[in-house]
Amino acid sequence: MMIEKTLRKKNTNITKVNHGKKQYVILLFVCDIIFLKEAFMYLLECKNVCKKYVKKEVLHNINLNIEENKIYGLFGNNGSGKSTLIKLINDLLILDSGEILFKEKKIGEYSKSRISYLPEKSFLDEDLKVEVVINFYKDFYSDLDIKKVDKLLKKFDIDPKNTISKLSKGMVKKLELILVMSRKADLYILDEPFDGIDSLSRDYMIDKLFLNRNNNSSIIIVTHFINEIENILDEVIVLNNKEIVLNKEMSKLNKKNKSLQDVIREIVLC
Repeated sequence: MMIEKTLRKKNTNITKVNHGKKQYVILLFVCDIIFLKEAFMYLLECKNVCKKYVKKEVLHNINLNIEENKIYGLFGNNGSGKSTLIKLINDLLILDSGEILFKEKKIGEYSKSRISYLPEKSFLDEDLKVEVVINFYKDFYSDLDIKKVDKLLKKFDIDPKNTISKLSKGMVKKLELILVMSRKADLYILDEPFDGIDSLSRDYMIDKLFLNRNNNSSIIIVTHFINEIENILDEVIVLNNKEIVLNKEMSKLNKKNKSLQDVIREIVLC
């Protein structure tokens, strides 16, 4: 254990202690421990989350904790509830029951300001020029790193004077990913970020954007390119039939010499 900070008040010591990934608050009276309380704060918490569309339940009793400085892969078949969960986290849908907390606060204006979200469908107006889109994005998100955006535009040969309609599907996705990952956010949620992007560009995005993101931030990635991101994942989450059927650290996942894609396929087909 490592003592992080000690405060003294009369004969009582209040000590914060790190042990593994958790932090504890210990109150000491002289030499006796009289109270122990877990004080670890998750970046994001989903507690008993349920969601229905009309009478069809799409998420049932979802419990999920997202920690800082990790990359999570969220996987599952079409219709497994991935997109619904992502929209709930981004406060785009209303919960039926349960709660979602971001830094111990209910999701809302604060969480929206600290979560950078890439939806599966394009959010760019095809009639606008790239430079205009960037300016709008900067006005809406003050934490956008313009220098990083400009550098990446040059790297991927995206002309700011072009209109969005003149860009290929892959170039539009690159532009969206550049904007989302150039924010100084705490959590990045990416829904199919590689759709239409060539393999060399995917490798560059992973290296320069995902592995060199804002300090202590985390990423949740939803993608069918499982093999592309397997080596950068810290944890794997699998949704199937409305529930989380796997939530485990990659280092503790018993793959038995199989690829992550094969492991997931076996789980969802069982």
